[in-house]
Amino acid sequence: MKKSAYNIHIIGAGISGLIAAKVLEDHGYTPTIIEASGTVGGRVKSEIVNGYTLDHGFQVLLTSYPAAQKYLDFEELEIQELLPGAAIFKKGKSQTVGDPLRKLSLLFPTLRSSIGTFTDKIKILRLNRRLQKKSIQEIFKTSEKSTLQYLQDLGFSNEIISDFFTPFFSGIFLEPSLETSSRMFEFVYKMFGDGLAVLPKSGMQAISNQLKNNLSHTKFRFNTPVKSIKNKMLLFQDGSEIKSDFTIIATDASPLIANLKNQETSWKSCDTLYFETANKIIERPIIGLIADSNALINNLFYHTSVTTATKGAQELLSVTVVKQHDLNEAELIEKVIQELEVFCGILNPKFIKRFQIHKALPKLDNLLYEISSTETKLTASLFLAGDQLLNGSLNAAMISGERAAMGVLGTLHDGYIMDELTSEPS
Repeated sequence: MKKSAYNIHIIGAGISGLIAAKVLEDHGYTPTIIEASGTVGGRVKSEIVNGYTLDHGFQVLLTSYPAAQKYLDFEELEIQELLPGAAIFKKGKSQTVGDPLRKLSLLFPTLRSSIGTFTDKIKILRLNRRLQKKSIQEIFKTSEKSTLQYLQDLGFSNEIISDFFTPFFSGIFLEPSLETSSRMFEFVYKMFGDGLAVLPKSGMQAISNQLKNNLSHTKFRFNTPVKSIKNKMLLFQDGSEIKSDFTIIATDASPLIANLKNQETSWKSCDTLYFETANKIIERPIIGLIADSNALINNLFYHTSVTTATKGAQELLSVTVVKQHDLNEAELIEKVIQELEVFCGILNPKFIKRFQIHKALPKLDNLLYEISSTETKLTASLFLAGDQLLNGSLNAAMISGERAAMGVLGTLHDGYIMDELTSEPS
């Protein structure tokens, strides 16, 4: 049977699905990606409003992600570097802390900063060195504890935990109490230390677009939500159905498979609000953190502090909220504007748009870095992909997509089309 005769479908045009399609294409197959929305990207999307590029939630790309290095062309993305540190707002004042070994200009601000004790700063240097030497594989074999317990066990003061680690990593983990696994903390900390945090010039959507543009033979069906999967048949919300020899579910599979209904993934949510301001109170490309435990705002960033492909009339500010709240949109906007003035001295920001992201990151225990292709196999014809299989990261999304595609290829290779002479798929 020729490769072109196989009906291989990928449900979800997010990062995992796009990587799975690339791997299948590279081995001569022509998959079809079925996407419920109108564009690729999943959780990695952007849109243009009032001349500004708004990412669906504040996100950065870490250049040290091994899978990103494998599948992305950073030069083509025109990545813009963020400084390795943070501007911390506390009691109405701002102090800058960062890694002076990676950016010398951060040396004196960090030394002068009252954030943490001198002992804390020595401990951070030791943590940097230790994680530089620790491999990713070793990190994910280490026994798990909460990130908060991990930092306490290392002897960091309550002050630096509350003023720096909590707001910084809460913005990454999307939970305010540092309950996330210490494996994820070590992995993310290492990735920050080994590379750069960057933003593509055209926004995070550029990553998804680049992966789509790398596909030559993949077909796309947009605005086509799948209702369920039964016996190699894909049933759509409109009542139609198609046959699928192999299907990769590159999204949460539990709503689609009857016997997975009780295994639904739990998700972390967040709000990101965009504002236009007359000027920047943080001139350099560095994240701002609110170190007040009573604040609703977690972090803020001026996207116009880096070069952007689009340019609005003034400055673009994003504000991220990770704490749970019961405010309606008008109340949330009012609360955020009040806090921007009280904690940061930002006056009269003009609201642009809110992104309420209900499924921002999977909530997971027993975090993994790697998965074998056979572990993605649910049935003889169904395979799973998505960062929820491993850990909540772009890197994990890419790895899982690759492994699911290799699972399909392995099944074809072993059971259907082995060429006895070349031991290569025909």
